[in-house]
Amino acid sequence: MSQSPPAVPLYREFTQQAQIDAQYNTALTLPDPAAPGRHYVERAQHARATLRCTLDIPFGPTVHETLDIFPADVPNAPVFVFIHGGYWRALSSKEFSGVALGLQARGITTVVVNYALCPHVTIDEITRQVRAAVAWTLRHIGQYGGDPARVAVGGHSAGGHLTAMCLQTEWARDYGLAQDPIKAALCISGIYDIVPLRFSYLQPMIQLDDGVIGRNSPAFSARRCSTPTWITWGGAETPEFERQARLMHAAWDAQGNSAQLRAIEGANHFSVIHGLETPDSALCNWLAEQLGA
Repeated sequence: MSQSPPAVPLYREFTQQAQIDAQYNTALTLPDPAAPGRHYVERAQHARATLRCTLDIPFGPTVHETLDIFPADVPNAPVFVFIHGGYWRALSSKEFSGVALGLQARGITTVVVNYALCPHVTIDEITRQVRAAVAWTLRHIGQYGGDPARVAVGGHSAGGHLTAMCLQTEWARDYGLAQDPIKAALCISGIYDIVPLRFSYLQPMIQLDDGVIGRNSPAFSARRCSTPTWITWGGAETPEFERQARLMHAAWDAQGNSAQLRAIEGANHFSVIHGLETPDSALCNWLAEQLGA
Protein backbone atom coordinates (compact mmCIF):
# COMPACT_ATOMS: atom_id res chain seq x y z
CA MET A 1 0.00 0.00 0.00
CA SER A 2 1.39 3.36 -0.98
CA GLN A 3 1.78 5.97 1.72
CA SER A 4 0.65 9.57 1.44
CA PRO A 5 3.51 12.00 1.05
CA PRO A 6 4.34 14.03 4.14
CA ALA A 7 2.49 17.30 4.48
CA VAL A 8 4.40 20.28 3.16
CA PRO A 9 4.79 22.98 5.82
CA LEU A 10 3.06 26.28 5.17
CA TYR A 11 5.36 28.00 7.63
CA ARG A 12 7.92 26.53 10.00
CA GLU A 13 6.26 23.42 11.52
CA PHE A 14 2.72 24.44 10.59
CA THR A 15 1.17 22.36 7.80
CA GLN A 16 -2.43 23.63 8.01
CA GLN A 17 -4.08 27.03 8.21
CA ALA A 18 -5.98 25.89 11.29
CA GLN A 19 -2.69 25.48 13.15
CA ILE A 20 -1.60 29.01 12.29
CA ASP A 21 -5.03 30.40 13.13
CA ALA A 22 -4.86 28.67 16.52
CA GLN A 23 -1.71 30.68 17.26
CA TYR A 24 -2.75 34.06 15.85
CA ASN A 25 -6.54 34.22 16.20
CA THR A 26 -6.28 35.73 19.65
CA ALA A 27 -9.97 35.45 20.58
CA LEU A 28 -10.27 31.69 20.04
CA THR A 29 -9.48 30.70 23.63
CA LEU A 30 -11.54 33.38 25.34
CA PRO A 31 -14.75 32.32 27.14
CA ASP A 32 -16.34 35.61 26.01
CA PRO A 33 -14.61 36.91 22.86
CA ALA A 34 -16.49 40.22 23.09
CA ALA A 35 -15.30 41.00 26.63
CA PRO A 36 -11.98 42.65 25.68
CA GLY A 37 -13.73 45.04 23.32
CA ARG A 38 -16.25 46.01 25.98
CA HIS A 39 -13.42 46.72 28.41
CA TYR A 40 -11.54 48.89 25.92
CA VAL A 41 -14.65 50.91 25.04
CA GLU A 42 -15.65 51.45 28.66
CA ARG A 43 -12.20 52.64 29.71
CA ALA A 44 -11.91 54.80 26.58
CA GLN A 45 -15.23 56.51 27.28
CA HIS A 46 -14.18 57.09 30.87
CA ALA A 47 -10.89 58.65 29.76
CA ARG A 48 -12.57 61.04 27.32
CA ALA A 49 -15.14 61.99 29.96
CA THR A 50 -12.65 62.67 32.78
CA LEU A 51 -9.38 63.78 31.16
CA ARG A 52 -8.64 66.92 29.19
CA CYS A 53 -8.32 65.99 25.56
CA THR A 54 -8.18 67.38 22.05
CA LEU A 55 -9.60 64.90 19.56
CA ASP A 56 -9.29 64.23 15.83
CA ILE A 57 -6.31 66.45 15.11
CA PRO A 58 -5.27 65.92 11.47
CA PHE A 59 -1.64 64.96 10.89
CA GLY A 60 -1.90 64.00 7.21
CA PRO A 61 -3.97 64.55 4.08
CA THR A 62 -6.50 61.70 4.38
CA VAL A 63 -9.55 61.61 6.65
CA HIS A 64 -8.20 58.70 8.69
CA GLU A 65 -4.91 60.41 9.57
CA THR A 66 -5.88 61.90 12.93
CA LEU A 67 -4.70 61.69 16.50
CA ASP A 68 -6.13 62.35 19.95
CA ILE A 69 -4.05 64.16 22.58
CA PHE A 70 -4.54 63.79 26.35
CA PRO A 71 -2.27 66.44 27.90
CA ALA A 72 -0.62 65.95 31.26
CA ASP A 73 -1.27 68.52 33.99
CA VAL A 74 2.40 69.51 34.14
CA PRO A 75 4.17 71.85 31.71
CA ASN A 76 6.71 70.51 29.22
CA ALA A 77 5.52 66.97 29.92
CA PRO A 78 7.06 63.84 28.45
CA VAL A 79 4.96 62.20 25.75
CA PHE A 80 3.84 58.68 24.86
CA VAL A 81 2.54 57.99 21.34
CA PHE A 82 0.29 54.91 21.36
CA ILE A 83 -0.42 52.87 18.20
CA HIS A 84 -3.46 50.60 18.43
CA GLY A 85 -3.83 47.03 17.25
CA GLY A 86 -6.52 45.18 15.33
CA TYR A 87 -4.34 43.29 12.83
CA TRP A 88 -4.18 46.39 10.61
CA ARG A 89 -7.81 45.82 9.58
CA ALA A 90 -9.96 46.76 12.59
CA LEU A 91 -10.49 49.27 15.42
CA SER A 92 -9.52 52.93 15.72
CA SER A 93 -7.99 55.41 18.12
CA LYS A 94 -11.33 55.83 19.90
CA GLU A 95 -11.31 52.34 21.45
CA PHE A 96 -7.95 53.07 23.09
CA SER A 97 -8.32 56.42 24.84
CA GLY A 98 -8.10 54.42 28.07
CA VAL A 99 -4.34 54.04 27.73
CA ALA A 100 -4.11 57.68 28.84
CA LEU A 101 -5.60 56.92 32.27
CA GLY A 102 -2.45 55.56 33.88
CA LEU A 103 -0.04 57.80 32.01
CA GLN A 104 -1.82 61.10 32.67
CA ALA A 105 -1.62 60.36 36.38
CA ARG A 106 2.17 59.95 35.99
CA GLY A 107 2.54 63.35 34.32
CA ILE A 108 2.85 61.92 30.78
CA THR A 109 0.96 63.36 27.82
CA THR A 110 -0.62 60.64 25.67
CA VAL A 111 -1.12 60.76 21.90
CA VAL A 112 -3.36 58.05 20.43
CA VAL A 113 -2.90 57.56 16.68
CA ASN A 114 -5.62 56.72 14.17
CA TYR A 115 -4.82 55.28 10.74
CA ALA A 116 -6.59 53.85 7.68
CA LEU A 117 -7.25 50.12 7.62
CA CYS A 118 -6.73 47.16 5.31
CA PRO A 119 -7.96 46.23 2.74
CA HIS A 120 -8.72 49.85 1.80
CA VAL A 121 -5.01 50.59 2.15
CA THR A 122 -1.92 48.39 2.37
CA ILE A 123 0.34 47.76 5.35
CA ASP A 124 2.92 49.86 3.50
CA GLU A 125 0.52 52.81 3.63
CA ILE A 126 -0.36 52.20 7.28
CA THR A 127 3.35 52.22 8.12
CA ARG A 128 3.73 55.51 6.25
CA GLN A 129 0.79 57.02 8.12
CA VAL A 130 2.10 55.99 11.54
CA ARG A 131 5.56 57.35 10.80
CA ALA A 132 3.94 60.60 9.71
CA ALA A 133 2.01 60.72 12.99
CA VAL A 134 5.23 60.32 14.99
CA ALA A 135 6.95 63.01 12.92
CA TRP A 136 3.97 65.34 13.44
CA THR A 137 4.15 64.74 17.19
CA LEU A 138 7.86 65.46 17.35
CA ARG A 139 7.31 68.74 15.49
CA HIS A 140 4.07 69.95 17.07
CA ILE A 141 3.60 68.47 20.55
CA GLY A 142 5.12 71.57 22.14
CA GLN A 143 1.92 73.42 21.19
CA TYR A 144 0.04 71.01 23.48
CA GLY A 145 2.39 71.27 26.46
CA GLY A 146 4.58 68.30 25.55
CA ASP A 147 8.36 68.05 25.45
CA PRO A 148 9.52 67.05 21.94
CA ALA A 149 12.84 65.85 23.37
CA ARG A 150 11.03 63.23 25.49
CA VAL A 151 8.71 61.39 23.12
CA ALA A 152 8.26 57.62 23.50
CA VAL A 153 6.41 55.43 21.02
CA GLY A 154 4.61 52.18 21.73
CA GLY A 155 1.90 49.94 20.47
CA HIS A 156 0.02 46.69 20.90
CA SER A 157 -0.35 43.76 18.47
CA ALA A 158 -0.33 45.37 14.99
CA GLY A 159 0.67 48.51 16.89
CA GLY A 160 3.67 46.64 18.28
CA HIS A 161 4.65 45.82 14.72
CA LEU A 162 4.18 49.46 13.68
CA THR A 163 6.27 50.62 16.64
CA ALA A 164 9.09 48.37 15.45
CA MET A 165 8.67 49.81 11.95
CA CYS A 166 9.06 53.29 13.42
CA LEU A 167 12.35 52.18 14.95
CA GLN A 168 13.56 51.13 11.47
CA THR A 169 12.84 54.61 10.07
CA GLU A 170 15.60 56.75 8.63
CA TRP A 171 14.35 59.82 10.44
CA ALA A 172 17.19 62.12 9.40
CA ARG A 173 17.11 61.14 5.72
CA ASP A 174 13.35 60.95 5.25
CA TYR A 175 11.98 63.50 7.72
CA GLY A 176 14.79 65.92 8.51
CA LEU A 177 14.68 64.99 12.18
CA ALA A 178 17.38 63.60 14.44
CA GLN A 179 18.31 60.07 13.37
CA ASP A 180 17.00 58.57 16.61
CA PRO A 181 14.43 61.08 17.90
CA ILE A 182 12.39 58.55 19.91
CA LYS A 183 13.32 58.53 23.59
CA ALA A 184 11.96 55.03 24.33
CA ALA A 185 9.90 52.34 22.61
CA LEU A 186 7.43 49.82 23.95
CA CYS A 187 6.60 46.86 21.67
CA ILE A 188 3.70 44.87 23.14
CA SER A 189 2.64 41.52 21.64
CA GLY A 190 3.77 42.55 18.20
CA ILE A 191 4.14 40.62 14.95
CA TYR A 192 7.66 41.19 13.67
CA ASP A 193 7.79 38.35 11.14
CA ILE A 194 4.52 38.70 9.24
CA VAL A 195 5.07 35.71 6.92
CA PRO A 196 2.77 33.29 8.82
CA LEU A 197 -0.20 35.65 8.51
CA ARG A 198 -0.15 35.09 4.75
CA PHE A 199 -1.44 31.58 5.49
CA SER A 200 -3.99 32.66 8.11
CA TYR A 201 -7.62 33.75 8.26
CA LEU A 202 -6.36 37.35 8.00
CA GLN A 203 -4.97 37.08 4.46
CA PRO A 204 -8.16 38.12 2.59
CA MET A 205 -8.15 41.39 4.55
CA ILE A 206 -4.45 42.24 4.82
CA GLN A 207 -3.46 40.86 1.39
CA LEU A 208 0.19 40.03 2.00
CA ASP A 209 2.56 39.37 -0.89
CA ASP A 210 6.33 38.96 -1.07
CA GLY A 211 6.93 42.69 -1.39
CA VAL A 212 4.73 43.70 1.53
CA ILE A 213 6.27 40.99 3.69
CA GLY A 214 9.83 41.97 2.78
CA ARG A 215 9.24 45.65 3.50
CA ASN A 216 7.25 45.13 6.68
CA SER A 217 8.90 42.36 8.71
CA PRO A 218 11.06 44.39 11.10
CA ALA A 219 12.72 41.33 12.62
CA PHE A 220 14.63 41.03 9.34
CA SER A 221 15.54 44.70 8.87
CA ALA A 222 16.76 45.90 12.25
CA ARG A 223 19.17 48.83 12.12
CA ARG A 224 21.51 50.39 14.64
CA CYS A 225 19.33 52.51 16.93
CA SER A 226 19.97 54.16 20.28
CA THR A 227 16.32 54.05 21.47
CA PRO A 228 15.89 51.94 24.64
CA THR A 229 13.18 49.37 23.95
CA TRP A 230 11.07 46.95 25.95
CA ILE A 231 9.81 44.03 23.88
CA THR A 232 7.06 42.28 25.81
CA TRP A 233 4.07 39.96 25.48
CA GLY A 234 1.48 38.35 27.72
CA GLY A 235 2.58 35.29 29.63
CA ALA A 236 -0.76 33.61 28.83
CA GLU A 237 -0.49 34.17 25.07
CA THR A 238 0.17 31.45 22.51
CA PRO A 239 3.77 30.34 21.92
CA GLU A 240 3.99 32.23 18.63
CA PHE A 241 3.74 35.60 20.37
CA GLU A 242 6.66 34.69 22.61
CA ARG A 243 8.60 33.48 19.58
CA GLN A 244 7.87 36.70 17.73
CA ALA A 245 9.11 38.76 20.70
CA ARG A 246 12.27 36.70 21.05
CA LEU A 247 12.94 36.93 17.31
CA MET A 248 12.66 40.72 17.39
CA HIS A 249 14.81 40.95 20.49
CA ALA A 250 17.53 38.82 18.89
CA ALA A 251 17.51 41.01 15.78
CA TRP A 252 17.63 44.17 17.90
CA ASP A 253 20.39 42.80 20.10
CA ALA A 254 22.44 41.73 17.07
CA GLN A 255 22.68 45.38 16.06
CA GLY A 256 24.10 46.30 19.47
CA ASN A 257 20.87 48.02 20.50
CA SER A 258 19.47 48.27 24.02
CA ALA A 259 16.38 46.10 24.51
CA GLN A 260 14.70 44.42 27.45
CA LEU A 261 12.85 41.15 26.83
CA ARG A 262 10.31 40.34 29.53
CA ALA A 263 6.76 38.99 29.51
CA ILE A 264 3.85 40.39 31.49
CA GLU A 265 2.96 37.32 33.46
CA GLY A 266 -0.63 36.13 33.50
CA ALA A 267 -1.77 38.50 30.77
CA ASN A 268 -3.52 37.38 27.62
CA HIS A 269 -3.32 39.14 24.27
CA PHE A 270 -5.96 41.68 25.26
CA SER A 271 -5.25 42.29 28.95
CA VAL A 272 -1.53 42.76 28.30
CA ILE A 273 -2.09 46.52 27.80
CA HIS A 274 -4.37 47.01 30.81
CA GLY A 275 -1.35 48.25 32.73
CA LEU A 276 -1.41 51.48 30.74
CA GLU A 277 -4.69 52.25 32.51
CA THR A 278 -3.06 51.96 35.96
CA PRO A 279 -0.42 54.46 37.16
CA ASP A 280 1.64 52.01 39.23
CA SER A 281 1.80 49.20 36.65
CA ALA A 282 5.00 47.79 35.19
CA LEU A 283 4.25 49.45 31.84
CA CYS A 284 3.69 52.91 33.34
CA ASN A 285 6.66 52.55 35.68
CA TRP A 286 8.97 51.66 32.78
CA LEU A 287 7.78 54.56 30.64
CA ALA A 288 8.04 57.01 33.53
CA GLU A 289 11.60 55.88 34.22
CA GLN A 290 12.66 56.15 30.58
CA LEU A 291 11.02 59.54 30.13
CA GLY A 292 12.05 61.06 33.45
CA ALA A 293 8.44 61.62 34.45
